[in-house]
Amino acid sequence: MHNAVAFELRFESLYHLGRAFAFPCDCHGQVDLDRCSERARNNYLFAQAMMGREYGWPRVVPCPGT
Repeated sequence: MHNAVAFELRFESLYHLGRAFAFPCDCHGQVDLDRCSERARNNYLFAQAMMGREYGWPRVVPCPGT
């Protein structure tokens, strides 16, 4: 992954407008978990496990300000 992250993988809440998890990723949605903090890694795994229950399917979107 490049130093300047241009994309993020967003998991939007199905029930709480505005609540989401967002993780830096490449243009294909690949998150480099080795570069994430432990908390971010845990949040990513939680969001994946809750897809379709609490969070929607993730989308790759441009990072704000890029």
